[in-house]
Amino acid sequence: MKAEIISVGTELLLGDTLNSDAQYLSKQICSLGIEMYHQSVVGDNAERLKEVITEAFSRSDIVITSGGLGPTEDDLTKETGCKYFNKKLVNDEKALDMLKSFFKKANKEMTENNYKQAYVPEGSVVLYNNNGTAPGIIIDENSKILIMLPGPPKELIPMFEEYVRPYLAAKQEYIFVSRIIRVSKIGESKTEYLLKDLIDSQTNPTIATYVKNIEVIVRITAKAKNDYEAHKLIDPVAKEVYKRLGNNAYGEGDTTVSEVVCKRLIKNNITVAVSESCTGGLLSTAFTDIPGISQIFVEGAVTYSNDAKMRRLGVKKETLYKYGAVSAETAAEMAEGIAKSAGTDIGISTTGIAGPGGGTPEKPVGLVYIGLYIKGKVITKKLGFNGNREKVRMCTVDAVFDALRRELDEENI
Repeated sequence: MKAEIISVGTELLLGDTLNSDAQYLSKQICSLGIEMYHQSVVGDNAERLKEVITEAFSRSDIVITSGGLGPTEDDLTKETGCKYFNKKLVNDEKALDMLKSFFKKANKEMTENNYKQAYVPEGSVVLYNNNGTAPGIIIDENSKILIMLPGPPKELIPMFEEYVRPYLAAKQEYIFVSRIIRVSKIGESKTEYLLKDLIDSQTNPTIATYVKNIEVIVRITAKAKNDYEAHKLIDPVAKEVYKRLGNNAYGEGDTTVSEVVCKRLIKNNITVAVSESCTGGLLSTAFTDIPGISQIFVEGAVTYSNDAKMRRLGVKKETLYKYGAVSAETAAEMAEGIAKSAGTDIGISTTGIAGPGGGTPEKPVGLVYIGLYIKGKVITKKLGFNGNREKVRMCTVDAVFDALRRELDEENI
């Protein structure tokens, strides 16, 4: 079977709203073993929407729309779907009762136009909405399936999981299951080189690599009749991938390197303090985003000026004068200074030139030094990043966690 996604809404065309629905639906459809070759975005216009639906059904068996099911005049998806299938709208009592209950609980007045949402195409499958006001719709006729879902992700995602996924899964003989292995530091070309013969000889499962931020993602995908059979196919391939990538592979799924590191620190009760210059508090935020981090994260200091580095961290004036604020020597003294003043096992520092100005031929924009003080041992690393100020700062944060992860491996922690 082939499917297409049509995202409905002028706000999507204008770029005012990020189209996260299409990303979510794409992953779900592919995991069900359904082929997908096209996606479309169309504004709140009935004629253009009908044209897009007609074109989509000319090449696909399933069309999934998101958006356009609201109470206002420009919400026309349901009406347009009815025209395509030559159906009339009829009142659904359960949908109406749920609407009334929704507004009553919210202590809001239900205006006349809201009643529109209780009307559904005659003979359709109604997907009752437990998280909003607009029910979803499935029209399944003449070997064509139109699935209409509300636009807000908090409504679309649970509706898809509860109704649509099992509906489509029942029509499929095979499913696709993927395992994501996350890789840091070595880059996509090196990752692909290490796995090249596996990739070249792949059949089922398949292996693909792609870059996400500064990481590389290795996706292993198996086609099988159920999850159990799929994982039996994936397991030996994943084992070989881990063997080749070594400790460059740090986790799976949606985990992050910061989560992996922080969980290890918490488990081993290893305390941390952070001194930041170029990252301006982003590193401390990355730590404090992790639940339970208060057990081991003692403090973070943004020591942006040279005076703050000397006064707060004990960085020597001679070090700053001889080597500069952006240097391995300064990073080392910053890391040791914050650890000793905070009384922690680990001290971390960042200092660099995030840009867009401030760079020189000797110290260009994107040059960063990080320092790690671990129980008396001081390590510094020189890094270089391309991109704007935000990217340099975010890449620095990720690089700190990866460097700390590797040092914890060295210390067998």
